[in-house]
Amino acid sequence: MRRYFSFSVRVLVLIVLSISQLINPTELWAQSSWSVHLPAIGTFSSPRVTDLNGDGVKDIILGAGGEELVASDSAIIAVDGANGELLWRVAARDQIFGSAALKDIDGDGVDDVVIGGRSAVLKAVSGASGEVLWEFFSATKLKEVRKAKWYNFYNPQFIPDQDQDGLEDLLVSNGGDVLVEAYDPNRPAGYLMVLSAQTGEVLAKAAMPDEKEIYMSVVAIPSSTRNELTVVFGTGGETIGGNLYATTLSDVMREDVSEARLLSSSPDKGFIAPPVAVDITGDTVPDIVAISVAGDIMAFDGSTFEALWQNTLPNTEAYSSLAVGNFTSDTIPDFFASVAEGEWPKLEWNRQFMVNGSTGAIEFRDSLGFYQTSTAVAVDLTDNGRDEIIMSVNYQQVNELYQKFFYNMLVAIDIGSGDVQQLGETWEGSNISSTPWIGDLDSDGMLDIIYCHGTDLRHTYTFNGLQIHRITTEVLIKKPISWGSYMGSWYNGVFPPNK
Repeated sequence: MRRYFSFSVRVLVLIVLSISQLINPTELWAQSSWSVHLPAIGTFSSPRVTDLNGDGVKDIILGAGGEELVASDSAIIAVDGANGELLWRVAARDQIFGSAALKDIDGDGVDDVVIGGRSAVLKAVSGASGEVLWEFFSATKLKEVRKAKWYNFYNPQFIPDQDQDGLEDLLVSNGGDVLVEAYDPNRPAGYLMVLSAQTGEVLAKAAMPDEKEIYMSVVAIPSSTRNELTVVFGTGGETIGGNLYATTLSDVMREDVSEARLLSSSPDKGFIAPPVAVDITGDTVPDIVAISVAGDIMAFDGSTFEALWQNTLPNTEAYSSLAVGNFTSDTIPDFFASVAEGEWPKLEWNRQFMVNGSTGAIEFRDSLGFYQTSTAVAVDLTDNGRDEIIMSVNYQQVNELYQKFFYNMLVAIDIGSGDVQQLGETWEGSNISSTPWIGDLDSDGMLDIIYCHGTDLRHTYTFNGLQIHRITTEVLIKKPISWGSYMGSWYNGVFPPNK
């Protein structure tokens, strides 16, 4: 209790005394900023953006809903980027925790939405109207889903056309039985699946080579040295060990990944956070950087799959992914992690680390915020050639009656100096796992931030109110943003080259 109070005091001190002035407060909350409150729902999802209504301003797509195993009439929502008004909403039989993949499927010139979540919900939705184009499994009763042995769908990726219908298709993982007891090793095996983007039809289904469950969103990595996609995936969970693998799209299409390359094993806890693909060897081939639940961060050569380096973030567990950016003086991308301190289920605090991409050495540490699983984003705010971090922070205050009150905010971190500065306001409630989106929403050359959080002042893990903010700044975007969303600026886990 004392620890939480000391943190809230520390945050206030940082806000008042920060000397970096990464963003002057007058540069935030310009005229086009807005906030919208949506009652009776919450989110684990991270925002995606694209122009749905043709007004020249990108709109926001978000997975949402109620608690696990509860149906919702607002499980997928689209919000007008110009004013925060609800454009459409789509119901689902369970919570949509995934983040959307965007592509024009129905040929109307507007990006459509493919998004998944619990109880085998995976839907393709018209971006223009909110009409459901197809649904993977249309049962309304959860027992029908369990009988069919389908489980959670994670973030899909578009891949080259596999069924020759002229549209890119979908690669996605399915697994994770929420009703199995925490330490029970008898769990249904997960799958890598390829689906037709046009119809949702299953084109291929490959079981995990170790017959373990999967909770990871897969990353499909293009190769400049071979005409093939490398598919990176991991197994295991919070209490069950697992493995990290690399296979090929061709093997997935053959429905046999038994010969997948074993990159790493974690005997007691598996791999949940999606890896990132980024060239850290200078050979133009994307390398693989991953983090296990046990807090081990590791890098592998993208051509040979040989280990490049490994380090351990001490006394942590990792459920959030990595942010990629240039945080040091060299040109090799580096990595920022905001992870949980402790061991599941006792995770009450977050710790932050910056890992040098060349060496794997930890070169920055901090301890900001109450537990959450959102990932940081990275952008050069000061135009000095080095990226700063923007991340969500939860904290709580305890009054004289020992009552807890929960708040959240966005902060910017200057990795070089260690300075932390609040961006925007302090809001009531907590952010459970929604990563901010940063970029240029209206093509005015200025940085916009989309940020989501729950609104319950007294409780953290709640789905009884969601707030979405557009924070419009006067910060000029002078070069491409390094890592602008969950799984990167392109939503696929791949760090763009030529940065």
